[in-house]
Formats: sequence, structure tokens, C-alpha cells
Amino acid sequence: MERVLTVGLDGSPESLAAAHWAADEAQRRKLTLRLLHAWPLLAPEPTAVPSEIDQNYWAKRLVHNAQTELQAHHPGLTVVGNLVADDAQDTLIQAASESEMLVLGSRGLTPVESYFLGDISMSVVASAEGPVVLVRADKPAGGPSTSESGAAGGVVVGLKLRGPCDDLLEFAFTSAAARGVPLRAVHGRAIPIHAYAPWGVDHTVTQEIIQDVQKHLSRALRPWREKFPGVAVTDDIRLESPARVVVAAAEGAELLIVGRRSHHAPAPRLGSVAQAAVHHAHCPVAVIPHE
Repeated sequence: MERVLTVGLDGSPESLAAAHWAADEAQRRKLTLRLLHAWPLLAPEPTAVPSEIDQNYWAKRLVHNAQTELQAHHPGLTVVGNLVADDAQDTLIQAASESEMLVLGSRGLTPVESYFLGDISMSVVASAEGPVVLVRADKPAGGPSTSESGAAGGVVVGLKLRGPCDDLLEFAFTSAAARGVPLRAVHGRAIPIHAYAPWGVDHTVTQEIIQDVQKHLSRALRPWREKFPGVAVTDDIRLESPARVVVAAAEGAELLIVGRRSHHAPAPRLGSVAQAAVHHAHCPVAVIPHE
């Protein structure tokens, strides 16, 4: 089966930024790029009618224009267009299961005007069986981001360390290796009540917590360091809100990667860390389902 990276198109600046990001990523990973536009009112194909009365005209033009622009920037990349006459949410969730990753545009917490960027995109992120990447239009589609200090931020992965996280780490190491940039593994943990003393925080307790986290983090990273010896890895452990830690660590990064537990509840949802990342991080955010 052909390995594809799928991007959802709706004509918004965010979805076009997502398409450019997806093209860069598909080229790095040597994947076919699929441009997907889904809308229930699309007419069945083929429609042998003049363009002025073809109800699919604007959908076809949207995909065609994006395909032409992307292939001009990536002449060696295979780009295919796909129009689907079906519910957008269901189509995107299905596409995520068939693709190496699904890429969508995102506006974070700003007002929502495009159907891809509201409840649909959040439902897709919470329900998809594969990785979903959200890209904003206010950041460059390609090339490294830089922090205020001017240093490239590389790839950042947030780890909970409460169970297996191999799917998350595989995506993180592969992404860093494909870009040739460092990987930073971050972990945040709130200071427990018993660490507080009348005079403040008991640093003996917090040091024990940090040492325990460091042991588990090193154990989780060890096999992936061996599998990807060319990836420079650092870790960052902070005793504060995990959501705050992850969002702060993403400042200046090229890509932030967070996980969500796979579940089959009637109303899938994102955890607090993934929610914070999707809404507040300015770099592209990849949400990876894992057990």
C-alpha cells in the first residue's frame, strides 16, 4: 500500500499553511502527499458539464490550485488531489487511519470561521487512530523556528511517564532525525502536598522526586537513543503544571509532540496537556494516540 501523508483543505489560510507544512514533511519522509477536501454536497463524479454549472467547480479549483502551488515548490514530490462527497469529520478520521499522519489548519483560541478549524478538527484530533498535526497560519510553513535568543528550538516531546510511550517516542525521534535537529524530552509534575513545609518547599523531597523522574525518563529514552544515535537528545524536568511546562518548552520549537490515551468512549476528548498544547502553542503540534 502506498504510504501517504494527508492534509485537509478548506481554502482557509490555516489549511493552506497546513498544506505547505505537510508538503515539507512528506518530502522529508519520502511520502505521497494527499490533498483532501470533503463536503457532503459535492456531486458524484464524473460530472460532464461546463464549469459554470458544475457544482464541484470551486472544490476542484481549491484542490487544483493548492496542488499546482505545492508542486512548484516541491518538484520531486508526488501530490494527489482527493474530493470526497461525505461528512468532513468522518472522512478526516478515516483518512487518519489510512495515512502516516493527518495535517489540519488551526487557529488556536482565536474565533473560528472555518468548518475544518472548529469542533470538527478537535473531534478528529480526539478520535483519530493515527497522528494528527495542527498548523497555524501565523508561523512559517517550513524551516526552523527560533526562540527569542535566536537558537533553533528543534523538536519537543512532552512525556507523562505513566505507562508505555513508545508510539510517542518513535514519532518524536523520527521527526527529529528527518529534520536533523535536536530532540528535547520534557516532563512536568506538580509539587505534591507533602513536599510543602511551614517555611516553604522541602527541597529534599523535590530532589527525590526529580531523581525518580530522571530514572524513569532515562529508561524510556534509552532504546530510542540507541536506535537513533544521530539524534542529540536532552531532557527537561520541571516541578510545575505539566500543561504549562509543555507549552513553555514549545516556545521557538519547530514541532511540539504530545500524546493522548487511545480510548473508545462515546465522546472522546483530549487531556489537559494536549488541550493546552493545541490551544496555546504557536508551533505545529502533533497529537499521537497511544495505549
